[in-house]
Amino acid sequence: MARKTRQEKLEGYTDKVEKCKRWREQEQCEQTWRRLVDMYKGKHWPSTTSTNSDLIAVNLAFSTINVIAPSVAVNYPKIVVQATNPENRDRAAFVEAVANYLWKHHDFRAPFRRSVKDFLIFGHGWIKVGWKFVEQEERISDDERDGMFESAMFELDAFATETPDLAGDLPSAGDVAANIPSTVMRVVEDQPFVERVSPFDMFVDPAATCIEDAKWIAQRVTRPLQEAKEDPKYKPSARRRLSANADYNLSQDSSAMLDDRWEFLEDQVVIWEFYDITASTVAVYAEGGDEFLVDPVAMPYAYGHPFTMLRNYDVPGQFYPIGDLESIESLQLELDKTRSQLMNDRKRYARKYLYHERSFGPEGREALESEEDGRMVPVVDENRPLNEVVMPMPQVPISPEIYAYSDIIEQDINTVSGISEYARGAMPEIRRTATEASIIADAQNARAADKLAIVEIAISDVARRVIQVMQQFMTGEQMARVTISGEDMFVNYSRDDIVGEYDFSVQAGSTQPMNETIRKQQAISLMNAISPMVGTVIDPQALAVHVLESGFGIKDPEKFLIQAPDEAVAAEEGQVPPEGAPPMPGSVDPRAMSPQGGAFAPTGGIPPELLAQLQNQMGMDLPAL
Repeated sequence: MARKTRQEKLEGYTDKVEKCKRWREQEQCEQTWRRLVDMYKGKHWPSTTSTNSDLIAVNLAFSTINVIAPSVAVNYPKIVVQATNPENRDRAAFVEAVANYLWKHHDFRAPFRRSVKDFLIFGHGWIKVGWKFVEQEERISDDERDGMFESAMFELDAFATETPDLAGDLPSAGDVAANIPSTVMRVVEDQPFVERVSPFDMFVDPAATCIEDAKWIAQRVTRPLQEAKEDPKYKPSARRRLSANADYNLSQDSSAMLDDRWEFLEDQVVIWEFYDITASTVAVYAEGGDEFLVDPVAMPYAYGHPFTMLRNYDVPGQFYPIGDLESIESLQLELDKTRSQLMNDRKRYARKYLYHERSFGPEGREALESEEDGRMVPVVDENRPLNEVVMPMPQVPISPEIYAYSDIIEQDINTVSGISEYARGAMPEIRRTATEASIIADAQNARAADKLAIVEIAISDVARRVIQVMQQFMTGEQMARVTISGEDMFVNYSRDDIVGEYDFSVQAGSTQPMNETIRKQQAISLMNAISPMVGTVIDPQALAVHVLESGFGIKDPEKFLIQAPDEAVAAEEGQVPPEGAPPMPGSVDPRAMSPQGGAFAPTGGIPPELLAQLQNQMGMDLPAL
C-alpha cells in the first residue's frame, strides 16, 4: 500500500470526525446531554411555554446527583502501590507516598470531581493525563546581571592564569558585559497535569463499543486566536494562517453550543487533537484548515493516548452509557407538571359570590369586596329576602387522589434512582424500625458500591499514568512530603527513585465521607476485638495513637501518651528501685505492667485520664477490657 501524504491524512482525519458528528446527531446524543444539563440546572420547562400559569420545578434530579457524588468522591483517595518485582518492594512504599502527595499538592481531586459529575449526569466522564512544560521569557534583574558578569570574569581570569600565552586573545570586560543577555527563558511549569475534558468535546470511533476497542479518539479544543498564533508548538506557516472559526463552527455544529457565552469572548479558533490509536500517532489541525499545525508524530506518552473514561451504566453493544438522570427524566417532568397543575387549580379554587347588582349600591359593593373582617354591607333592595340577594357560587373541589399522585411519582423516582428518603436527608412519613432502615441502607449501598468501584478504578488508572509520565519526562529533582512514624518529612527525589512497574489501587472507601458516629464505634469495636493481644503482639501505645487519629480525629495524639523514661537514667535518678527492692512510695513498679488488664487497664500503657476523655467524647462508658 502506498504511503499517504500529509494532505491525505488530514482529509482522512477530517472525514472521520465529520462522520462521528453526523452519527452523534442521528443518535441525538448532544440533544440528550443538553436536556440532562438543563434538568440538573432546574430548567425543566421550555421557553415557549405560556407564562399565564405558574410553572414549578421540583428538582429531584439536582438532589439525586448531589446525593450520589459526595458519597463516592468527596475525600482525597488513599492510593496503594504494590511492586510487581520483588526488587522494587521498598521503592513501592515511596512511590505510594509520592502519588498521594501529588494528588493533594496539585489538587487532582478538583478536576476528578468535575468528571465524576459528568459521569453521573451524562453517563460518562473524561480525564486527560499528561505532562505540561511551559517556558516564559523574563527580564534579568541588575543583581543577576552583576552575578553573571562576575562569574564570567572569574572564569576568564582562571583561564588566563592557566594559559598565559592566550591571555591577550581573551575578551575584555566591556565585551563580556555587552554579551550578557537582558532576558532569559525560565521554566514556569514542568509537572504532570490532570484535567477534566467536556464530553461534548470528545469524539470517538463510531464502531467502538468501549474505549479499549476504539481505533481513534479526537479532542476539540477552543482557544483564543491570538494565543494559538503565538504557540511555538505549532508550525509557523500554519499558525500564521489561523483565523477565527468558532462562530462558523457553532453555526454548523450546534453540539458545541451549550450556552450563549461565545459572543462575549474574543476571537476563538477551534483546534483538533487527533489520536490515531491504530498507528500510535497524534496530529493537531485547525477546523477548516488545509495544513497540520503539528504533523502526525508518535504518541508522546508511553501509555498511549492520555484519556481515561468513567463509564456509568453500560448499554450492551453501545459506546455511550446512560447516567442517573436519563432514567428518571420522564418522571421528573411528570412531577413538575403535576405540581404546577395543583398550584394552578388551587388558584382557581377561590370563593366567588353571586349577587343581584341592583340590590347593592357603590358602598355596598365596596364593602362586599373588602377583605376586612366584620365589615357591614348595606343592602338597597329591602323587598328581596337576604338569602336571595347574595349566595356563594358552587365549586367542584379537586379530588384528594390528585394530591397523592405527586407522592407516587416521587416514590417512583426514588425506586428508579435507588436513593431513599434517608439519603436525601428527609424523614419518611412511615415510621420504620431500625432493622427496616438498615435493610434500605444496605440496598442503597449495594448500588453505590458499584459506582464507588468505578471511581476507585479510575483513580488508580489516573495515578498510574501520573507516575508513568513522571518516569518518562521528569528531569532534575522534585520534593514530596512523606509521613514517617507520624512525622511529616520533605524528601527530594529524582526519576531514578520512582522507576519500576507497579500495581495501583485505592483503599476501599477512602473517597467516601466518614460518619463520625460510625467511625467512633469502629474504633471501640477494634479495641474490643484485639484487647487480648495488647501487650503481647500489639503495642498499646501504637494502638492508642491509631484509635485517637482514625477514631476521634485527633491530629497529634502523641501528646496524650506518657513517655516511659529510660531505665538506666531512671535508676540513676532514683525513679526506679533496684531489682528486688520494694517500689518507692507514689511510683509505679514497671514489673507490675501486664497485658492481662486490657487496652485501657491502668497498667496497659494508656493513662486513666485518657480513658476518661474518650468516655466523654463518646458519651458512654467504655467496657472493661
